[in-house]
Amino acid sequence: MDFSDETMKKIRLGAWALVALALLGMAWVQFLSPRLEQSITDTLGRGDYELVATDGTVFTEESLKGGPTAIFFGFTHCPEVCPTTLGDIATWQYELTGSDTETAFRAYFITVDPERDTVEVLDDYVSWAPGVVGLTGSREEIDKAIKAFAIYARRVPGNEENYNMDHTASVLLFDADGKLFEPIGYGEGVDRAVAKIQRLLTS
Repeated sequence: MDFSDETMKKIRLGAWALVALALLGMAWVQFLSPRLEQSITDTLGRGDYELVATDGTVFTEESLKGGPTAIFFGFTHCPEVCPTTLGDIATWQYELTGSDTETAFRAYFITVDPERDTVEVLDDYVSWAPGVVGLTGSREEIDKAIKAFAIYARRVPGNEENYNMDHTASVLLFDADGKLFEPIGYGEGVDRAVAKIQRLLTS
């Protein structure tokens, strides 16, 4: 099929226009991405939630400030992820301090199942992990915290008494100013996780 010079000119102009749009889109993403990351860093964990801690204190967004902090969500009936994460935190603390009792950072376990996880239940659950404090509250306050930290949590349909929960499994690291520093993924190797925490401690 033969095209006239005018048609070919229009095709070339259209192609260049598409290239220009693609380049503009890439530039916009590059411009916007760091701003989105900064927005997430500055706002994650912010909210009007008020949780009850197993050490007798009250936990709010202000509690994130003051020192390096690890936050993770779970529930005491969790079959695998939560006990594994508690064990990971105990390992990280030991790798950083060389002690089974000393701690290098604060750690908070926020329940996504407040109906079953009372302060007493949580206290017993986290007591063996160095430096880990359990947090619970009313369903309303827990939902506020879930929203503030932008995590996923959902009750799996099942028996009314013996149900399961799906939830985000990452550990969120916050700096002394209460800003998100970096997440540690579930199952991430000890060396990588400890390296992240070391960067947090020296930041």
